[in-house]
Amino acid sequence: MKTDVITLTRKQLIRFSIINKATAGFITVSEAALALGLSERQIKRLKKDVKENGAAALVHKNSLRKPTTAISDAIIAKIIELKSSKPYKNANFKHFVELLSEYHDIKLSYSSLHRILVSNGLLSPKTKRRFKPHRRRSRRPQAGLLLQVDATAFSWFGGKAKYALHGAIDDATGNITALFLSKNECLQGYFEMLRRTIKRFGVPVSLYADRHTIFRSPNADKISIEKQLKGISAKDTQFGRALRELGIQLIAARSPQAKGRIERLWETLQSRLPVEFALRNIKSLDQANAFLPAFIENFNELFSVIPENLESAFGSVPKEFDLDLCLCVKDERTLDRGGVFSYYNKYFKIVDTTYSELIPANAKVTICVSPVIGIKIKYKQLLFDALRYIKPKKTSAKIDETEPRIYKPQAPGHCWKNYDKTVPRKSNLEESDQEIMSMLSDIFLKGYA
Repeated sequence: MKTDVITLTRKQLIRFSIINKATAGFITVSEAALALGLSERQIKRLKKDVKENGAAALVHKNSLRKPTTAISDAIIAKIIELKSSKPYKNANFKHFVELLSEYHDIKLSYSSLHRILVSNGLLSPKTKRRFKPHRRRSRRPQAGLLLQVDATAFSWFGGKAKYALHGAIDDATGNITALFLSKNECLQGYFEMLRRTIKRFGVPVSLYADRHTIFRSPNADKISIEKQLKGISAKDTQFGRALRELGIQLIAARSPQAKGRIERLWETLQSRLPVEFALRNIKSLDQANAFLPAFIENFNELFSVIPENLESAFGSVPKEFDLDLCLCVKDERTLDRGGVFSYYNKYFKIVDTTYSELIPANAKVTICVSPVIGIKIKYKQLLFDALRYIKPKKTSAKIDETEPRIYKPQAPGHCWKNYDKTVPRKSNLEESDQEIMSMLSDIFLKGYA
């Protein structure tokens, strides 16, 4: 070891000075041992070493050597190269540690990765906001007692297009119970989220949601106390009605901080999911919704906590209960004598020919509509299918052929000017399926302000 490349600390300089005095005979070995807090045997060993190697004897022999357990330069270079490329560029440090272990068999701690990346000028894309103190609410003691539900819009596939991710998280364990991605925050998104939750975990005791019009009527806050005492309440929304049928209590939050657990979940998913989608080349809603259950399993294994009470509060759905008939839109209509009813400016007719024996004329029935079951008619405990019905057009009065009537539009922009009689029109039968799909889209997939 060369002395000229050694940089001594202040403590080592003092020790070197005392050893030199002991070597020159200015102080005794016992005095040097007392001054340095070492044994006389150690002072004799240091004197011998200093005579042979000089000041370098006081420096640890591994000071200029790279430890055998240190991360190699090749691995460090590979880590920096991966973090600088897509899709790892947008991954936060904690997620990047997991991805390195899963895809590249590079296993290292978070602190080691943080030191490597920061020292090379690579910062985490997850910005740090100034901490705002809020009173922390204790977790519920049992899983299933409370689920926090919400939706967030984000560009999950990159680009400018944003899609709404509907989700629910258990307050006691931090487990994600379900995720569902759709074009916007809509009734169908929450129905599918609740359906996946019930099929995977069971029926929760209560849901904690914001005051969105999907969950509660905007007229709920306008009812006076006098009316409430008389038993007058706002009409349930379709989602609120489904919760009532399932026996789930809806709790309305008054601030985002009140349901902070799911708000923090969105921040985590907005960092992780785009990277996971990019790694698997997922670019459509169907592909994403098919992948989300597997993602939830891995996520819950990493971040879930043990509840205070290990007994689950999730309930089971009775065998006779039809979940699909619950998670749908229900409206009342009156049948005419031919079993025809109007819904969203379209006519439908009961398919079963025996309905007339079971349903009286002009009876009120419940229309059940969803993309899962289509259109069903429920009367008491009876259930019937319905199809699009095209009413026959009335024949108009005959026009005297001797005096043909010529129609000439007065305005130059009249619709008749743009009507091309040579183009054949589609029949009503071909249009029926498209009309029904358009109607379902208006009911379930419309955006909410």
